Formats: sequence, C-alpha cells, structure tokens
Amino acid sequence: MTEKIRKSYEHTIYACYIGYITQAIVNNLAPLLFLTFASEFSLTLEKITLITTINFTVQLCVDLLSAKFIDGIGYRRSVIIAHICSAAGLIGIALLPDVLPNAYAGLLICVVLYAIGGGIIEVLISPIVEACPTEKKEAAMSLLHSFYCWGHLAVVLVSTLFFSLAGIRNWRILSCLWAVIPLANCFYFALVPIFPIVAAEEEKLSLKGLLGQKTFWLIFVLMICAGASEQGMSQWASAYAEAGLHVSKTVGDILGPCAFALLMGIARAWYGKKSDRIPLKKMMLLCGALCVACYVTAAFAPIPVLGLAGCAVCGFSVGIFWPGTFSVAARALPGGGTAMYALMALAGDIGCASGPTVVGLTASAFGGNLKVGLVLAMVFPVLIILGISRLREETSP
Repeated sequence: MTEKIRKSYEHTIYACYIGYITQAIVNNLAPLLFLTFASEFSLTLEKITLITTINFTVQLCVDLLSAKFIDGIGYRRSVIIAHICSAAGLIGIALLPDVLPNAYAGLLICVVLYAIGGGIIEVLISPIVEACPTEKKEAAMSLLHSFYCWGHLAVVLVSTLFFSLAGIRNWRILSCLWAVIPLANCFYFALVPIFPIVAAEEEKLSLKGLLGQKTFWLIFVLMICAGASEQGMSQWASAYAEAGLHVSKTVGDILGPCAFALLMGIARAWYGKKSDRIPLKKMMLLCGALCVACYVTAAFAPIPVLGLAGCAVCGFSVGIFWPGTFSVAARALPGGGTAMYALMALAGDIGCASGPTVVGLTASAFGGNLKVGLVLAMVFPVLIILGISRLREETSP
C-alpha cells in the first residue's frame, strides 16, 4: 500500500484535498468560539477582533515571503511544516491559554502558529495539484478548491453537533480532535509523489521577469476581485439574514454563510465534472454575469427571502473565480513558478480583506444600510468580466 502511495499522483491530489480542509479548519474554528473566549478569558470585543486580524495578516505576510523561501526549503518539507504548524496551533489553543500567565497571549501565539500553516498551505496546494500529470487541469483545480468549502461546512456543522452533545465547555477537546486531520496529513505528504512545479521544457521566470509581464498584473487584479467578490457577500450573509428575516443567529448562519459555502462547493465540484464541455473563460464570464445579478438581487429584492436567495446563489456564482484564475495563470504564464502562486495567494487575500471592508464601510457611511454596500461591491464581479474579456483577446480561450 505504501509503495502504491509513493507512485500514484492521485494520492498527491487526495493529500491536497485534505490540505484545503485543514485550511478551512484553521480559518473557521476560532470564530465559532469567539463568545466563549470572551467569557472564559475576559476578553473585550477589540481583543477578539484582533484574533481574526492577526490570522489573516500573518497569512498575507507568509504569502509575500513564500516567493523567496519555499523553493529553497522544498515543496515537500514546506507543506509538512505547514501541517505541523496548523496542528500545533489547534492543540495549543486548548492548552496555552491555561498554562501561560496571560491567556490572551497564549491564544495569539496559537493563532500565529496556525496562520503560518494556513498561509503556506494556500501558496503550495494549488501548484502541487497543477503540477500533477492530469489531463483535465481546470477540472482538478476546481474540484480541489471545493474541498475548502466542504471543510468550512464540516467545521460549522460538526462543531455545532459536538457542542450540542458534549457542551460548549468541552471546546478544548474539539480543538484537539480537529488537529488530528493536519497531523495525519503530515504523514500522507511524506509519502506521496510531488512533481516539478515548472516543467523541464519551460523556462522559469525570475521574480523581476514575472513582475514585468502585463498579463501577470491583469491576473493579479482578477485574483483580488475573486477574493473580494466571494468574501464581500459571504462575510455579510449572516448579518443580512438576521436583519432581513429577523431570525436567530443559528438559523441566520445556516441560511447565510452555510448556504453560501454549500453552493460555492457545489459549483466547484460541478465544474470539475463539466470542464471538458464548457471552456474555463466562458464559464468565468457567465459566472461573472450571474454574480452581478446576485448582488443586484440581494440589494434590490422587494422581499427579504428573495434577497437571501441572491446571497446564497452568489456562492455558486463566485465558486469558479478563485480556482479558475489559478488555472488561467498556469496556462498563460507556465514559467511563473512559486513566485507567481505566492503573489496570487497574496492578491486573493487582499481581495478577501477588501471586499467585506468595502461593503461594511459603505454601509456604515449610509447609516448601516447593507444594501448600499452590496451595490458598490458589484464593481468586483464587473471587473472580473472585463478582465476575462481582455484575457480572451490576449490568450487562447
């Protein structure tokens, strides 16, 4: 069995699926415990907010630095280190706050640890799959990214079930149980084959050469817009559900972000099956138009349920943006290597941060009206449509 794992690229792809589930765990478990942290460790709202800020700031820094250090360390060692950091952070959350004199410092140390792991995973997993000798690259990439969605759903639903059965007081046990996944994946990645990211017949672009490519900057902007289109709606879906339908927090989370994540995962898995029938760029153009329609529906729907449907279907429309942009980049700039994937991850994270910020600040400026924020956020899918149209002119569809 071990020998089969060492020779089969399919096992490489399976390990990458688990890698994205790991990233979903480290990004989405702590937010479920924010109120628990606040009560147990006497933390203010500002301190709780800082947990998320530090998580994504560290991931941004890792994205930026990865272009320099990953090639030197090697992909296998780097991805194993990423999973070790992720597991250490998850286990540490259960232990360090009770061991250290300052519980909040213990929390932040663990956040930094698993953010390092999540950042490296984000940079490495896509190029590792792209390098596998698969015939349908777009399909493999789309299906890969669907596992972040399934991981997100699993974290919310399994954790909610655990809390219902064992009680929220046992959250430390849950955190350690989730850590088993990245720990097991360390051993998996130690065995699976990892193929060269830049093919031998391709000339590898230097960082300077990459930054001098106009196509790269167009793809960089596309990646920002992909993250912003996704998170601009996702981060506000729960609040929209509660404010529009006046439902409980639990129901709002299920109807809002859970429905969004489910449809986003379905879109990625579905395109993974249909990629040979629908060209990638055509699919991205269609999804861009659907995304604009979803933002319009959410903002202007005459009844709340219709607006909520717009939020949910938006998950389907944005599903292809992130993996599709990675595939477009791999085809347009085959010599981009680690630097290109690291900078694309950086662009995606910038988009994930800027999308919700645009919605929130705009809504705040108009008296807390989320609909106005969503209207302005339509600029992101519109830019994706324009950018893909420009790429269709420069490269083959």
